[in-house]
Amino acid sequence: MLQIKSNINYIKPLLIIILLSTGIAISAQNDTIRKQDIILQHQIIENDTLPHITLKEVPVLSPFKFKNKRQKRRYSKLVRNIKVTLPYARKASATINDINTNLSLISDTKERKAYLKKREKELFAEFETPLKKLSFSQGRLLIKLINRETGDTTYQLIKEYKGGVSAVFWQGIARLFGSNLKSEFDREGDDVMIEHIILMIDNGLI
Repeated sequence: MLQIKSNINYIKPLLIIILLSTGIAISAQNDTIRKQDIILQHQIIENDTLPHITLKEVPVLSPFKFKNKRQKRRYSKLVRNIKVTLPYARKASATINDINTNLSLISDTKERKAYLKKREKELFAEFETPLKKLSFSQGRLLIKLINRETGDTTYQLIKEYKGGVSAVFWQGIARLFGSNLKSEFDREGDDVMIEHIILMIDNGLI
């Protein structure tokens, strides 16, 4: 029992390094809604100009078919964990794009390193506490969701922003505790249940 607690306590700093290495700012509550001018398409019908709007496709989702009660309990647990971690992964994608945009404007190597260090320091100060609240299972789930939302594994992201040595080191630490930073999201295989839950959440069904 003590060993399990020790493992969980040790993996939390790992998760912080993983997420902050990619420059993730994680508070969905802090999102600012910007006002935008919306230009609508139009159609002219019998001398009248009418707005023409293409509606977003709405998928029709059927309830997940459970094989047994154990799978149903796993589904319920995943719903709770995905609602906690999905905003983190999606914020990761947006923030990584922002960082890459800024880096593209910086040609000097020292300035690029200084910029990344500054972002990491700011984010660590702001989000260290909420990240520590993640459970072990939520942390492992987040690694997969980051791959789903960004198209890159966490290992690839650390390697890109922190270097190959850091990526190899943290991958080794992660494997000691049953995690894999190279985990990829398989929406049609092992992660079909997770994909179903995400689609249900996105469509306001759960």
